[in-house]
Amino acid sequence: MIASCGESKPPATTSTPPAPPAEAPALPTAEPSPPVTEAEPSAAASVPAPAEQPKNLAARKLAPESIERGQATYTKNCASCHGPNGEATPGWRIPAADGRYPPPPLDGSAHAWHHSTETLETMIRLGSPGAGMPAWDGKLTKQEIDDVIVWIKSLWPDEVYDIWYKEIENKPEPKPN
Repeated sequence: MIASCGESKPPATTSTPPAPPAEAPALPTAEPSPPVTEAEPSAAASVPAPAEQPKNLAARKLAPESIERGQATYTKNCASCHGPNGEATPGWRIPAADGRYPPPPLDGSAHAWHHSTETLETMIRLGSPGAGMPAWDGKLTKQEIDDVIVWIKSLWPDEVYDIWYKEIENKPEPKPN
């Protein structure tokens, strides 16, 4: 299970980017339109937009207060390794000199979503010494760990979360023969 931590296997996507909207033909009007002036670029235009929130976040039934607490706990304890938004650092797929991979992203772009909530909780509690992940048992409470996991799930794109929920978290038990 841990051996694949350096590999990324995002879900296959079938969607294509939306085409730009076609301009509607001008309709004749009774009065001429006032001239359109372009707004001056503001300083805010140069600030990158925050990551888009998943559209079905409310449908996931993740408690907003748990997401908020999880983000605070994550920022304090996890962001220095996994990145402030769970995006990891450039080069996370390249092993270090000791053969270990750097901490992977947790934002749905790598493998974290391939694990059940129970597995994620165990990995956080016990760590992954061979991969350099410290154990947080005794440093974080069960509630803090649970909240961090909820916050991580809130980062996942809708498609990733939907696949994870159906195929990992609520995987149907095989039918007995």
